[in-house]
Amino acid sequence: MSGTTDDVTADVDDPTPKRQRRGNTRQRIQDIALELFAEQGYEKTSLREIAERLDVTKAALYYHFKTKEDILVSLFQDLQRPIDELIEWAGTQPRTLDTKREILRRYSVALADVAPLFRFMQENQATVRELSVGETFKDRMIRLIDTIKEPDAALTDQVRCTSALFTMHIGMFALQDVEGDPEDKREAVLEVAVDLVTQAHAGAQSP
Repeated sequence: MSGTTDDVTADVDDPTPKRQRRGNTRQRIQDIALELFAEQGYEKTSLREIAERLDVTKAALYYHFKTKEDILVSLFQDLQRPIDELIEWAGTQPRTLDTKREILRRYSVALADVAPLFRFMQENQATVRELSVGETFKDRMIRLIDTIKEPDAALTDQVRCTSALFTMHIGMFALQDVEGDPEDKREAVLEVAVDLVTQAHAGAQSP
């Protein structure tokens, strides 16, 4: 960070997609905080340590985030935003198998964009449950499952649809230490999720 006012304020309300704005101050704070949360745990990480790792003053850090919980909430918002957009998009589409496959594909991409955060969630479930973001994320998962599950689906097909999403969650966590190209692993997990939803969709269409 150069330390100028323009550098700091330029980050506010930045509409640039996440992948294209990795260098801005707010994003660097989030990245470094998440690194420290993963390395030593959320509870043991202080704002001072985050500022030191960033090589900025605490005042510069406070400009964007007053507490480390604010940082964590902002990270969840980065995950929740594409989920909300996906749920809204799904609501405008016909409930076809192609639509359901596209929902899974888009969700897979969204998860890949926030992989470090999702691993943090898996490894710090108690912390996440204590924060309000944990409950709101759960609500979004229920709404997302409803976009790929037929309202009158048999219980086994409901399980398949729920399992499809959690296959994507668990696959990301379980395969992180498996050798292979990350994109190949994402595609493999997505294929399994699509198979589950395809079975559920077929079951719903049966007389």
